Amino acid sequence: MSFFPKIVFQYEVEEYLTKVFRNNELITALGTQEAENKYQSLLSHLSHPPAFTSVRVNTHLASVKHVKKLLFEEIQKQFKGLCVPVLEHPKLQDILLIPVIGPRRDLKQYASEVIVGAQCGYAVLRGAHVYVPGIVSTSRFVKAGDLVSVYSDIEGKCKRGAKEFDGVKVFLGNGVSELSRSEIFSSTGPLKGLGVRMIEPVYLSPSFDNVLPNHLFLQNLPSVVVSHILNPQPGEKILDMCAAPGGKTTHLATLMHDQGEVIAMDKIANKVKKIKQNAELLQLNCIKAFCYDGTKALSVEKREDKQEGPPFLPESFDRILLDAPCSGMGQRPNMAYSSSLKEVTSYQPLQRKLFTVAVKLLKPGGVLVYSTCTITLSENEEQVAWALKTFPCLQLHPQEPHIGGEGMKGAGLSPDQLKLLQRFDPSAATLQGMDINSLQDCREDDLISLANKDCIGFFIAKFIKSNSK
Repeated sequence: MSFFPKIVFQYEVEEYLTKVFRNNELITALGTQEAENKYQSLLSHLSHPPAFTSVRVNTHLASVKHVKKLLFEEIQKQFKGLCVPVLEHPKLQDILLIPVIGPRRDLKQYASEVIVGAQCGYAVLRGAHVYVPGIVSTSRFVKAGDLVSVYSDIEGKCKRGAKEFDGVKVFLGNGVSELSRSEIFSSTGPLKGLGVRMIEPVYLSPSFDNVLPNHLFLQNLPSVVVSHILNPQPGEKILDMCAAPGGKTTHLATLMHDQGEVIAMDKIANKVKKIKQNAELLQLNCIKAFCYDGTKALSVEKREDKQEGPPFLPESFDRILLDAPCSGMGQRPNMAYSSSLKEVTSYQPLQRKLFTVAVKLLKPGGVLVYSTCTITLSENEEQVAWALKTFPCLQLHPQEPHIGGEGMKGAGLSPDQLKLLQRFDPSAATLQGMDINSLQDCREDDLISLANKDCIGFFIAKFIKSNSK
């Protein structure tokens, strides 16, 4: 049941993906029609938000039960008494799941319009209000307090400050304007703060603006799975190679009970600042964040004894997480993917450089987890095939918990190898809406099963390093 149109790609990217999802191995296993159906279903899922909002509890500061109670009360307040459950996950005991109500098809659309950019629009579909920097245009006479209908300019063609827009726009719901048009587009410079308070979103998800900030971290379900699979232990030395904004970094530190050392790296200074802020907010002291390019993190010369940061000597880390920069095609919702084919294919060589450094930095017997939030073969299963051929010291290892599906055919990996991989494929779920009545009739087990499938597109591989050769 599609509410939004399927995600749109540039022509060359569409051609590239079509070949990926119609590769010979896949066609032989599934048949042409089934492979095509899965691909078309995936495209539909990507333009819609996941069926659940997932939040990770900072168990360093509070129990899951305590936070669940507080969150339930907050959601009731936001939803004006509507009883939406907060679910605990049986295999991921530090996350809470909130079903997303929608799409709501009976909302009235008002004459006064606010057009927002695509990224702002996607945030609104996942529960956010509209902040002023995200507003591209408004109707001519919008005043503070007006009821407005909010639309997303998914193709980025609306001119800032326009008084009307007839291009492709997607209805996101209704809200109350907090400012007048003249205040929003003030000549004294861009305003900050709330622009439209959403009161009737198409998809009803809780807003987490300043909600239990020390106790909760908004994080997609597969991103939480990654840290559990790495399974860091108290006292170990862990490297998070591409760490911003710090969701997985802080999770690793929490799983270690803040005992040991988590080194977080990112090459963009503002992002490193964000990692430090998140560590401070969640009161985690074992994290040390550095602004550094992961491809250069291996030291070929002797280090000074007191040097804490990169580059590091070979075999310095017990476990390494490489959540690699990627084409990001698994992110949801996304209705128009703007990257070119050149950009999409640029990630594979970068990922291999980072992976090579990670293998050298890992101690014998150590664990390396590789993950991406994309759907391509070249950044996922092909990277695994390349790694196993390039580094004889690496062996694929079973993942616990294993919640997603197995790896995708097409990279020449054996059936046993594919079973050791974890690919979260949104097309594994039926695209369905959820209203409050159908929610009350659902068994909790069925809801958890849906949450495991109807999430972002994601990939995880776990390796053990057998020796230092």
